[in-house]
Amino acid sequence: MTAVRVLIVDDQEPFRRAAASVVGMTDPFELVGAVGSGEECLAVVPRLRPDLVLLDVGLPGIDGIETAARLRALLSPPVVILVSTHDEREFADGVARSGAAAYVTKSAFGPDRLAAVWALAGNSGGSRTVSGSSVS
Repeated sequence: MTAVRVLIVDDQEPFRRAAASVVGMTDPFELVGAVGSGEECLAVVPRLRPDLVLLDVGLPGIDGIETAARLRALLSPPVVILVSTHDEREFADGVARSGAAAYVTKSAFGPDRLAAVWALAGNSGGSRTVSGSSVS
């Protein structure tokens, strides 16, 4: 099975470490990098070429919604899953505007959720919900 290359983007080091642990224990995911801002994300994506970006909504500087929209404009954009501590309903419009494939609350993020959202993100033609995570 081909590895799914993952970039984590979050301004909180504890969540970057926790997400990296989840990615490391979940097949076929492979961590290729972790950065703390939207600006860093946009700078490293062309070099790292992740398949999946786990992107915090509330970043300083360029926020996650704008970063996701900029990623979607790339020639070969990665799949973007937005993450935050807030209820998904607060970001429904932002997810749609940004072109992100899904939104997952940080409290619900784990191996099963990562695998489920990835499975639907690549095969979904419309908006879906995975155990409280919106997937489009």
